[in-house]
Amino acid sequence: MTNPKTIAASYIDLWNERTPARRREILSQNWAKDARYVDPLMSGDGHDGVDALIAGVQQRFPDLKFKLIGEPNGYGDHVRFCWGLGPDGADSPIKGTDFAVLSDGRIRSITGFLDQVPAGA
Repeated sequence: MTNPKTIAASYIDLWNERTPARRREILSQNWAKDARYVDPLMSGDGHDGVDALIAGVQQRFPDLKFKLIGEPNGYGDHVRFCWGLGPDGADSPIKGTDFAVLSDGRIRSITGFLDQVPAGA
């Protein structure tokens, strides 16, 4: 198994990457080509679909950044971690928990849960 901290950190780096070419590079290095992302609000398939989701979130929340909350953990090819989306240096108003399934050390799928979302977010 790949280290859960490494998987979670690269995932957060991907969501914070604002340069499309660099984001695509991170996807190609760390995600399977046919990877899938799903949460209660959106879903995407493959690098194109995941990249489009990330770009959309960045456009909607241009001044907010993702950060890890707590310690990622996992077993086998499964990783669980919590994240926050908010301004630098402040508590995150949006929080969630994601579950990753890996294949050959790459993210094969992410299932996301939204733990805290303020009204209107």
